[in-house]
Amino acid sequence: MKYWLALCAVFTLVACTTTDPYSGEEKTSNTAKGAGIGAVAGAVIGAASASKSDRKKGAITGALAGGAIGGGVGAYMDRQEAKLRDELQGSGVQVRREGDRLYLIMPGNITFATGRYEIKSQFYNVLDSVSKVLKEFDQTAIKVSGHTDSTGSDQLNQTLSEQRAESVRQYLIRQDVASGRIQAIGYGPRYPVASNSTAEGREQNRRVELELLPME
Repeated sequence: MKYWLALCAVFTLVACTTTDPYSGEEKTSNTAKGAGIGAVAGAVIGAASASKSDRKKGAITGALAGGAIGGGVGAYMDRQEAKLRDELQGSGVQVRREGDRLYLIMPGNITFATGRYEIKSQFYNVLDSVSKVLKEFDQTAIKVSGHTDSTGSDQLNQTLSEQRAESVRQYLIRQDVASGRIQAIGYGPRYPVASNSTAEGREQNRRVELELLPME
C-alpha cells in the first residue's frame, strides 16, 4: 500500500515538472503540487473504502480522482496568477504566490495621499484591472488588509488602516465584484515588512494587501 501511495505521488509530480526558461532549473508547478497531494489523499480514501481484495485498485482509482481535484485548484490559481501579472505589469503592484494563495501588494504612496484613505484617481485604472480578473476568477475569496508604519499614535494608524482597506473593498464592489467574497481588515503598524527606522522601510510598511484564496 505504501508503495502505491508513493508511486502515485511521484508519477504526478514528475509528469508536471517543467524547466524554468530563465534559470534552466527544473521546477514543479503549483498545479503539480496540488495534484500530488490530492493523489495521495485520494489513494488513501480509495483504499480504505474498497474491499481487502480490491484495495490496490481502489487506491489507484482514488489517486486519479484526488489528483484531478488537487491539480484543478492549483491550475485555477496558476491561471489567475498569470492573468494578474499580465494586467499589473508596470503598475507598481507586486504579485506574490504562496502555495494556492496569491497576494497583491499595493504600496500606500501610489494608492493614497499621505494620511488619507481616499484612493488616488490615477490608481483607478489599476484597480479596474484587478477587478476585471477577480470577476473572471470568481471562485476565490478576497481579504483586503491595510497596514501603516509606526509614525503617529497606534489609534490613528489603526483607524487609517481600516479606512484604507475598506476604501479598496468598496471600490471593488462598485466594479461588480461580489461583496460576499470580500473582507476588509486594518492592522495598523502591527505587521511591518521592513524597518520603521528608515524612510524607505516606512514606505514599504504603508501598504494595502489583497490576499486571494480558493473558496473551500
